[in-house]
Amino acid sequence: MKYALRKLGLFVLTLWAAITLNFLLPRLMPGSPTDAAIAKLSQNGPVTQATRDAIEAQLGVPGGNLWDQYVSYLHQVVTFDFGVSYTFYPQSVGELIGQAFPYTIMLVGIVTIVAFVLGTLTGVLAAWRRNTWLDSLPTLTGTFASTFPYFWTALLLLFFLGYVLHWFPTSGAYGPTASPMFSWDFIVDAAYHAVLPAVTILITSVGGWILGMRNAMINTLGDDYVTFAQANGLKGRTVAMKYAARNAILPNLTGFGLALGGVVGGSILVEQVFGYPGIGFLLFNAVIGQDYPLMQALFLLITVSVLVANFLVDILYGVLDPRTRR
Repeated sequence: MKYALRKLGLFVLTLWAAITLNFLLPRLMPGSPTDAAIAKLSQNGPVTQATRDAIEAQLGVPGGNLWDQYVSYLHQVVTFDFGVSYTFYPQSVGELIGQAFPYTIMLVGIVTIVAFVLGTLTGVLAAWRRNTWLDSLPTLTGTFASTFPYFWTALLLLFFLGYVLHWFPTSGAYGPTASPMFSWDFIVDAAYHAVLPAVTILITSVGGWILGMRNAMINTLGDDYVTFAQANGLKGRTVAMKYAARNAILPNLTGFGLALGGVVGGSILVEQVFGYPGIGFLLFNAVIGQDYPLMQALFLLITVSVLVANFLVDILYGVLDPRTRR
């Protein structure tokens, strides 16, 4: 109980610091959305102060000193009301996030879980059958695949499988004639459009899980309790999964918590290359457009997701390894 309360207190403190930093970062960036709008209008002549005031009022640019803006921002956080987007005016921030969130969760979330499970199990097998082809093949393949950056792998798949062979769509989350709705036809169409982004994320991420689990597993296999279990005649599968893998998975579990929390942020490079309308694509456009409300909401959503995921992993850590509760 003390362990959980200690972790909860640290979580609350970190959350407050993240919320405050999330408020300050957009305001430290040079320029403003008003300046961007005025730059477009100034091509037709000089812009008066009255025009500038009207643009600020229309966009809902926060006024007053920094403290007043901070208090107003905390109220927005509590009420989950971040106003209207500057970039996609007059759509609200909540509406935009609600439209992009399902695509990111379905794409990045599912692929992250699949990559973790596949990589972890492969790493266990590689360590248990070390110095055989079951070890060298996934290790070398995983190392080679993880050296390619996201955008390079995405561009290769896009060029060969999209433009050359025409096997998969090159952009978007669904076809131009499809309408977003909960129907079998739309689900199949959306899954078809998500193949290339999903494969890109899977190829570039599964190698890290394989190598991490393999190395941790090899160190665990040399411990006395594993040797004792083998000496008692237990089956190899039981020793590998119940004794060695249970302790070796702890470092991978920490990384999985970070990755799962970062799922909400999407994959900016992959979504940008494929024009996939997820959270990452939305965040990129918000930064380019100096969209304070949208940036703050997205940064807060990503930060809270990472913190919650880490908190849950810490609690799970205490369950799997009682030594961490001391």
